Amino acid sequence: MITTELTDPIGIRVTPDRPSDTAVLVLAGSSGRVETARAELLARSGAVAESIRWFGGPGQQPGPWEVPVELFQSRVAELRTLADRVVILGTSFGAEAALITAAYTPEVDAVIAFAPTDVVWAGIRPEGGQTSHWTVAGAALPYISFVEDWRPDTDPPAYRELYRTSWEHADPGGRAAAEIPVERIPRILLVAGGDDQVWPSVDHAHRIAQRRRAVGRDTMIVSAPEAGHRTILPGETAVVGGQAMARGGTPEADAALGERAWPKITELLGRPG
Repeated sequence: MITTELTDPIGIRVTPDRPSDTAVLVLAGSSGRVETARAELLARSGAVAESIRWFGGPGQQPGPWEVPVELFQSRVAELRTLADRVVILGTSFGAEAALITAAYTPEVDAVIAFAPTDVVWAGIRPEGGQTSHWTVAGAALPYISFVEDWRPDTDPPAYRELYRTSWEHADPGGRAAAEIPVERIPRILLVAGGDDQVWPSVDHAHRIAQRRRAVGRDTMIVSAPEAGHRTILPGETAVVGGQAMARGGTPEADAALGERAWPKITELLGRPG
């Protein structure tokens, strides 16, 4: 494999010795980090795999708020010059970015979303105040605001109920406006843990599938009740670090979910596993 360092944006591209016809853009969650190990894993399955820092880098937003979707669209366009198919794989906030980008970018063939969401969520600026996670053509996308009076009752905090409560308290019009238009995306694979303590990703996954089913599109869902927010794929080690929060699951349950999801992932990437 050949690993190429990217500088604008910061990232890496891993090219297999014998690449398939598929390229995959790998997006981390709220860390925004470059997912080197996951890109290498996917490249071993034959895909050209690229991962970028999507905030906190030169010329980028300092945090995950008002991030331009055009950043991801530019990477899709670049990968299209290298492969016939482009898939976006994202986790958590990265799954949100993957679904949003694919919904606004016809050149994306499929999305693999770990711990997904069916709506756009608020981002919190350091100085306070809520805004959208994403912009398109400079305009902030509609989003669901967090309820202001919620306080965690665990240490480290579990934010699952904040997201659930905020979704329930949103007025129907605002909730509908914040929905990601997942109906536009050709193929979607969703991977979600039932013990996800960050947000209720299984609920989000089923809402995505329901909306797609209404327009005649199938959705693959792989889930496990004991798994948490961070799925561990075969050959990966458990990720440590990041913001202090409860994520649910156990390394064993998260790895078992990854084992179940892996054949579906490799099939979607074009090589049955």
